[in-house]
Amino acid sequence: MPPRPAAAPTTTRRIAVVGSSGGNLYSHGGDDPVALVEQVRRQAAAAGMEVTAVQLVAVGTSMDGAGQDTPARLYTLQDGTVAVTATGTLAEVNEAARALDAELARTVAGGGLDALVLVSADPEGVNAAVTRAAVEASLPAAGTGGTSIAAAQALGLRLVAASGTTGSTSTTRAVSYVAGLARHWGVRYRPVLGTAETSDGGGSPWRRISLRGIMVGSLPAFIALALLLAIGKIPGLEALGPVFDALIAGLPVVVAAVAARRVSGLGEVGLVAGAVAGVLSTEGGIVGGLVGGILAGVVVAYLLRWTLAHRFPVTTANIVAGGVSGLVGGLVVFLLLAPVTNAVGEGVKGGIEALVAFNPLLAGAVAGLVMWPAIMGGVYHAAILPLVLLEMGEKGHSFFGAVDMVSLVMVSLGITLANVVRPRTSGERALAASGAAVNFGFGTFVEASYPFIFADRKVFAVALGSSALGGLVVGATGAEATAYLPAVVAPFVATDTVGMVLSMVVGCVVPFLAVLALNERARRAERAPRAAGASVEVPAA
Repeated sequence: MPPRPAAAPTTTRRIAVVGSSGGNLYSHGGDDPVALVEQVRRQAAAAGMEVTAVQLVAVGTSMDGAGQDTPARLYTLQDGTVAVTATGTLAEVNEAARALDAELARTVAGGGLDALVLVSADPEGVNAAVTRAAVEASLPAAGTGGTSIAAAQALGLRLVAASGTTGSTSTTRAVSYVAGLARHWGVRYRPVLGTAETSDGGGSPWRRISLRGIMVGSLPAFIALALLLAIGKIPGLEALGPVFDALIAGLPVVVAAVAARRVSGLGEVGLVAGAVAGVLSTEGGIVGGLVGGILAGVVVAYLLRWTLAHRFPVTTANIVAGGVSGLVGGLVVFLLLAPVTNAVGEGVKGGIEALVAFNPLLAGAVAGLVMWPAIMGGVYHAAILPLVLLEMGEKGHSFFGAVDMVSLVMVSLGITLANVVRPRTSGERALAASGAAVNFGFGTFVEASYPFIFADRKVFAVALGSSALGGLVVGATGAEATAYLPAVVAPFVATDTVGMVLSMVVGCVVPFLAVLALNERARRAERAPRAAGASVEVPAA
């Protein structure tokens, strides 16, 4: 092969991703080739690099058990999108991959590529041509896959980052590839971690801390707790009491795992770190799990960067970052902060109980009154939902949870039902019906009543008054429960079933009747001018 001509000056390094869905890799992200490549592209962009070519052979199972007749697909880069360009048996797709391999080899020889990323590649098979071309051109390469990396090294490929795949994820592998290439070229690189919603462009993990996001992510575990509490009240199932105690004791682990995963932005690695921290933080309650998980998530992000910067293989980097960071976050809570965090949780519970005990009617009415302004102003998920979950984490049910169900869900149900029975216009019935069904069947989507509240200030006044009245009944009966459950289930998780039913009926019937009357009045006012116009006599000519 003739000497490689000098590449034209460029500020963007060009990378080709070649390989397969792998054997062991298949269970570590290789089963989603598009996500795998997109992670490499995302990290490469953060280092001023660009993936300009892709050649990835994928099958629906581990390559270890694939045969020549196994259905396969070839993924390439088409107009900036990772797409399937060939399908058939593995033998047929390999032929198409070899043709692309020869084309990539010519691109390397012509100076069109600056590096390779090998993802469980086949340097002696379908990736042989581009590997040989990279060896002759002294291109740097990064890759994972024990067998393939060993074969590439034997051919003389200049590997700047190499590892197996065990214990890695698509994100950590991509970070490893790009970190190795950035180190080789002396390029500044900060990994971009987190999802599209939580990513901070590669900045500090502290900026990914969101109490709202963590609590909403943990919500299913709290609902499971409420359901278990309800089931335990069924005669003959009282033996589930220890199960309830075990679940409530394990809630800090759930909160810690969600927190660490979100803050670290590293998927499974952060999740494992959070679980380790959560186990050590259980004595600190829900707040302890929250603090331990956040600390673990912060440490794992920094520790992963540090290990990769010091040439740890990605498998070892994952193990060290996930395990050590979990221990750090958990031990801080276990040895130092557990009494404080536990006191905070107990203080929240005690404060709410003291407020209700001082004047239950006033407490319920005020709590109900602020519900609608809170959810409309974006305060609900940041302040009220955490209070509900903190209460539930302490005792399995919540005063604010009962007010939430009555003053938001049931009031919304009443407003939407009124617009099903007697809408102001025919088009409003279908809109209201879908919202009412979700409110009743799932205990959520209170926003279904927004179109009617925003269209008429009187309806908004009805919502406020009804929610305050419903909250007052909650306070009067002393019912505690939770929202996010079907309306027929909520009373059975409450501390007072009759009181909860009464509160829910008031919360639904009052706005239903009031909005029904407002709609009827509006319809009559609209018909009156038309009737008056029709009764005017036209003078004779």
